[in-house]
Amino acid sequence: MAIVERVIDALPEQVWAVLADGWTYSDWVVGTVHVRDVDDAWPRVGSRLHHKAGPWPVSLHDSSTVLACEPPHRLVIRAGLWPAGEAVVVFTLEPVGVGATRVRIGEDFAAGPLHWARNKVNDLVLHQRNKETLTRLADIATRQKANG
Repeated sequence: MAIVERVIDALPEQVWAVLADGWTYSDWVVGTVHVRDVDDAWPRVGSRLHHKAGPWPVSLHDSSTVLACEPPHRLVIRAGLWPAGEAVVVFTLEPVGVGATRVRIGEDFAAGPLHWARNKVNDLVLHQRNKETLTRLADIATRQKANG
């Protein structure tokens, strides 16, 4: 499992607001190039976000489903990217000091070819991708904090 964490200069509620806005996922989730639709119930358990991932012309259309939602501290998503497979992604948010949040992403392939071919290279790729994902998430959360 690839685990990455970062302290973001924003309250957990401010970071959560970004996670809870499914339409922003293509802005901060590395590899998601377009959000096609978001269930009105997002991010309640069972709701889905429909996305496109990867570069044109090999873009894949799939969806991600919320498995657990505990605002503003924990969100678990089953991210689909078939035919490559599925991953379970766990976001945890923990207050740090005054006005900051430690955000942790844990991601592991759960099904499909990427799960069967799991190795250290996959973990390294996920680690680097999620490091950039947290950088982008921090940019959006801190920008919203400044504007809020």
